[in-house]
Amino acid sequence: MIFTIAGKELKALFASPLAWVVLTFLQLILAFGFLKRLDDFMQIQPQLIQVPNPPGITELIVAPLFSTTAVVLLFAVPLLAMRMIAEERRNQTIVFLVSAPLSMTEIVLGKFVGLVAFLLLIVGITTLMPLALLLGGRLDFGLLLSLVIGVALLAACFAAIALYASCLTAQPLAAAMIAFSLLLGMLLAGETAADGLRGRGWLVPAALAQVLSPLKNFEPFAKGVIDSYAIACMLLLIAAFLMLTIRRLDAVRLRG
Repeated sequence: MIFTIAGKELKALFASPLAWVVLTFLQLILAFGFLKRLDDFMQIQPQLIQVPNPPGITELIVAPLFSTTAVVLLFAVPLLAMRMIAEERRNQTIVFLVSAPLSMTEIVLGKFVGLVAFLLLIVGITTLMPLALLLGGRLDFGLLLSLVIGVALLAACFAAIALYASCLTAQPLAAAMIAFSLLLGMLLAGETAADGLRGRGWLVPAALAQVLSPLKNFEPFAKGVIDSYAIACMLLLIAAFLMLTIRRLDAVRLRG
């Protein structure tokens, strides 16, 4: 049933004009950034030839492209997720959903999987841009794979947080604002807490605080390092917010 719900949510996203608008603007921004970096690389290429072991197109073009994708998703995911539960609460269709012969876990995971599938489509389209460079150059496929894994995990983190925000209110726009505030607050608070604890020599609490900063966990992937601790932090963050969403909807079901 999880994949049935996921398919329904995915179809709903493709039927939504907002999703197409977000997807269009996102691709325009990324394509412009990609072409701009490609043009800059072509201009500095004569200087790079004179440098021993110069950085290649993957480091100078592809890595910044995926870093931009990570930042753009910070704004896009709250907009894509805001209707998933909030609109059902506003339209009173949440009653039929929670009264269906499904566990709350199946409902939440289904919506989460549907949203992540749409986000993976964005990641896939973004990946096609650097692959086009194979027509005239070579890519570092290890770094490219690391970037794809990092952005995919980051998108899943954003999706779990935005889905939780969507269950807190019956107004989709308010859900988007809550999700963006949570993401921005976690970014700032996670980095500040980790730096403060690390400065006091409390390395273990500082490492635990890193869980609250998804973009910080993306940094090793941007350098070509598939960091197992960063992966664990992201998976823990996803699990925590999915659990919070399940508990919140369970409370809605009990209240009737």
